[in-house]
Amino acid sequence: MSVITTNTKTSTLPVMESFYTLQGEGYYQGKAAYFIRLGGCDVGCHWCDVKESWDALKHPQREITDIVEEAAAQPGRLAVITGGEPLMHNLDALTKALHKKGFRTHMETSGSSPLSGSWDWITLSPKKFKAPLPEVCKVASELKVVIFNKSDFAWAEKYAALVSKQCKLYLAPEWDRSAEMTPLIIDYIKEHPEWGLSLQVHKYINVP
Repeated sequence: MSVITTNTKTSTLPVMESFYTLQGEGYYQGKAAYFIRLGGCDVGCHWCDVKESWDALKHPQREITDIVEEAAAQPGRLAVITGGEPLMHNLDALTKALHKKGFRTHMETSGSSPLSGSWDWITLSPKKFKAPLPEVCKVASELKVVIFNKSDFAWAEKYAALVSKQCKLYLAPEWDRSAEMTPLIIDYIKEHPEWGLSLQVHKYINVP
């Protein structure tokens, strides 16, 4: 899949951090990936584990050419754009430059801002604090719903009905409540086998 939009381009982006590691979640779990974490988020999840990403002004504006050159220095060719909320920024130029270097472009988003960029894979993780836009739901490659309490299962089904039939469906326990929520998720998936379990494996193996 390649999802393309054509908004005004930008030559710099606020980068909180970038690093080469393994994808810890979802369909591509265990694959080598270069993560580019952008600053800026207007969703404000109280259980967010990267709250320092929220204020884009706290992170340096970096030239897209430099960002991509650093990524290309690594052998892997899977780039994951995350945040914060990456769609707060126009991502057309970044994804174009990554594709030119042979990368697959993946994004992790709440879907709450307008779509930009050219994508090979979109992970939609909807949040109750700011709902995803229908345009993002329609093109999601995988739906990852964080389960914080029992009522979140019904909420997950709400968004499963809005994505395409080809979209992969995952339930993920909120990290601080994983001991309580994971057994409930396992039971739910056994009753609803269209869903899969997504764990934050990177936290278990102690990589970024």
